[in-house]
Amino acid sequence: MPEGLKHERVAAVLTREIKAGLVRRGARLPGEVELARRFAVSRNTVRAALSQLIADGLITTRSGKGSFVIFDGRPLDGRLGWTHSPADPDLEVELRTLRIAHEQTAHRTDRSEKLIVIERLQVAANKPIAWERSWIPALDSLRDLPKRGLVNDSIALTLTRAGLHPDHCRQRLHGRALDPTEAKLLKRRTGSWFLHTERTSWTADDRFAEHSECLLDPSYFELSLDYGTS
Repeated sequence: MPEGLKHERVAAVLTREIKAGLVRRGARLPGEVELARRFAVSRNTVRAALSQLIADGLITTRSGKGSFVIFDGRPLDGRLGWTHSPADPDLEVELRTLRIAHEQTAHRTDRSEKLIVIERLQVAANKPIAWERSWIPALDSLRDLPKRGLVNDSIALTLTRAGLHPDHCRQRLHGRALDPTEAKLLKRRTGSWFLHTERTSWTADDRFAEHSECLLDPSYFELSLDYGTS
């Protein structure tokens, strides 16, 4: 097999494992020697595959320490809007689920329907740096989600397992001041300035998949958007 095709095969397998949650955010990937042995390829091929994962925003490399997963469970396809991650790849971030509950609302879904709301907090060094609230449809396969929880703590993976594959979205980004309730949750002063993102996504056949709102501390997060690539 040509060397180029070999590194693409290795990258494809590792990408699937990372996005499926088999290798969690913050986990260290096996070293080059171990990966080369696993895939029966050269270390140069492994390096090329890892470079592709870095370019795709799935991992980061720390000098002398190895490669670590930075993918947080959200779709990284630029067609699905902005992606956000801590600006410091070495930052240890804990994801805490605050609540998962049934809710009936027309909030951002264009029509009233039964939904499941998911609220989560990202914490670094015991300091909240982001808050997220998402609504997803209460499909039969998801009705017991409040009891069983998310698949590998990932909304994206949970939707995929339920047969919902986001295909297109509408998203907004702006900065705004925290209100008293948000400030208390994020342990900041009322009026502190945060990034605010909203995203609604649908499947290819225009079924509602998810609406999410995020408040991100601009001192910790960077946002990126890729487009024009196949």
